[in-house]
Amino acid sequence: MLDFEVQKESCTLCGECAADCPARIIAMGDDGYPFIAPEKEASCYKCQHCLAICPTGSISILGLDPAGSIALTGVTGGYPDPVALETLIKGRRSVRRYKNENLDPALFQHLLDVAWHAPTGVNSRQVRFTVLDSKEKMAQFRDDVMAGLGKMVKESTLPAGMEYYTNFVKIWEKHHVDLLFRDAPHLLVASAPKCVASPVQDCLIALSYFELFAQSNGVGTVWNGLVYKVINDLLPLNRQRLGIPDDHVIGYAMVFGKPDVHFVRTVQHTPALIHRALNE
Repeated sequence: MLDFEVQKESCTLCGECAADCPARIIAMGDDGYPFIAPEKEASCYKCQHCLAICPTGSISILGLDPAGSIALTGVTGGYPDPVALETLIKGRRSVRRYKNENLDPALFQHLLDVAWHAPTGVNSRQVRFTVLDSKEKMAQFRDDVMAGLGKMVKESTLPAGMEYYTNFVKIWEKHHVDLLFRDAPHLLVASAPKCVASPVQDCLIALSYFELFAQSNGVGTVWNGLVYKVINDLLPLNRQRLGIPDDHVIGYAMVFGKPDVHFVRTVQHTPALIHRALNE
């Protein structure tokens, strides 16, 4: 059941909910009020566009109260100032130096909750965040990974093209310098079921949202392809240890934590690569 409800005393009969429904299942009844026919409920995307677009908060769906949403008001619709958002996008940096401390648990949870609002194909909302939520867990996992890689180096079983992991192992064993996890206190792996429309894309979008929101909260991040390859390709047993379901595709891995570095300005990239298609 969708629990699609209309507060008739405040509904203005504007029809915006019906006009913006992606599944086109909301209709305006003979009495002028919106409704969803029972036989069309199964086609609902559960996107909540109807709840979000109603100007008077008269639409409820999935048992959700519009009062529980954040109001989008003002000139920019409640969104960040464009200059501030541009600064965030241009100013975010990959962080490879971290403080040896855990994030506040409330902030940790808030980052994940907000990132989970990222869009997904067909609104499947099946991205799963697997996390190491303490530096102690991270240290244990790193030590196990390094031991596993060390065994592969000794036995010369690293796959062709991945011999460069040998250097990471040697530097770790000789100098205790962590070039894989960068001594970050936390790990995030995004995965999604293989059966959804766009599992990898959904994961990458979710991680992108996570990164921007994390950095806006003073939390450093780095996209970690080295760790992704370890979990996905080199030492798949670690995938099982992390509890990532067998029917999931891993989108990517990211390490994060309080940065031990401070950047003071944006960089200056070359102009965007743009191809204007179908020009005569």
